[in-house]
Amino acid sequence: MGTTENKLRLYGFNNLTKTLSFNIYDVCYAKSARELQEYIAYIVEQYNSQRLTDILRQVTDMIGARILSISKQDYDPQGSSVTMLITSRNLSEDKIDPSCNLGVLRDTVVGHLDKSHVTVHTYPEYHPDSAIATFRVDVEVSTCGETSPLAALNLLAQSFDSDIVTIDYKVRGFTRDEGGRKLFMDHPMSTIQDYIDPQILKRYDAIDINVQQANLFHTKLLIGEIELQNYLFRTDVYELPPKERLRITESLRREMIEIFSGSNIYERDEV
Repeated sequence: MGTTENKLRLYGFNNLTKTLSFNIYDVCYAKSARELQEYIAYIVEQYNSQRLTDILRQVTDMIGARILSISKQDYDPQGSSVTMLITSRNLSEDKIDPSCNLGVLRDTVVGHLDKSHVTVHTYPEYHPDSAIATFRVDVEVSTCGETSPLAALNLLAQSFDSDIVTIDYKVRGFTRDEGGRKLFMDHPMSTIQDYIDPQILKRYDAIDINVQQANLFHTKLLIGEIELQNYLFRTDVYELPPKERLRITESLRREMIEIFSGSNIYERDEV
């Protein structure tokens, strides 16, 4: 965002809204329908609403915001979601309801002016005719003012096992400098990849689809190498003959490529 010396001098409040959408897929191989169901049960427990809440608390701290309220839910048969309302400003004690440890605003009008949000939803998925299950997580961090959700990008990448990652960053609205000139962006931006730790980035193949004139940035990541043991549920890789290992690895890679591309590109091969 720049140093104090080159910080933008604005007239009034920074009205820009910045939204980061972070979408991951984790892929797993389970050799039977029963094991697929057990994997889904396992992943649902691993990423229940309480753990997701803990992750979003870290995200909120990372971007320098304060939690106003939390709503969380675990679903039957599977899936969880958490929504947090946050503020990017330090509030005086007379604006906070001391009876709520989440810091709910007494003045709902001020609350509506200050609130942004952080949400997460999970989508475990499998089909009985396939030995592959996927676990999808959608995170959205929306802030207003100087607070940028990009600061939480590496934390999110490290919080989930991610084979495919799709990231969108959008800046909406405008603010004004002291001279009245409209500003549609308050920080330089060319690619989301600049905000990802190089040690994380080198694990993936990455592509950008950006519309810079619209302040819209899109990056997709696909895991580069598959270490088969990491994708087997309750099976040791050495229990499998070499040809079976190769077949499973190819199936996993095909699944990832189709998700990454958003197309059933291998469909004709299976007819």
